[in-house]
Amino acid sequence: MHRKFGRNDVILIVCLILLCLVAYGGIRLFGAKKGNEVTITKDGQVYGTYALNENQTIEITDKDGKVTNTLVIADGKADMKDADCPDRLCVKQKAISRQNENIVCLPNKIVVTVTESDAKGVDGFAQ
Repeated sequence: MHRKFGRNDVILIVCLILLCLVAYGGIRLFGAKKGNEVTITKDGQVYGTYALNENQTIEITDKDGKVTNTLVIADGKADMKDADCPDRLCVKQKAISRQNENIVCLPNKIVVTVTESDAKGVDGFAQ
């Protein structure tokens, strides 16, 4: 009879699992940087840009002025708290805070993206 798994097979599997865990940890620690603002686009047009360091509630409205989505910024994270779409998948997504993370509401054509502001101020060398 032949063995299905030998000692070398188990060592290989354990090494692959450890390699995956190290890669995942590296991505989480050194991957995307924290962003400092969120940009909301509706129907492909910029609806507004808001700072992540200010706690606020943004009510996103349609062209008739009806509130379709409610985005809450608190503790440096943006979270979609309410939506009038039937599936409400955007409300179920996790809060975002790292660059290029998104919350998408397809029925209302809304995309919330974390970005890094280009305005850095004047440094000592530019003065």
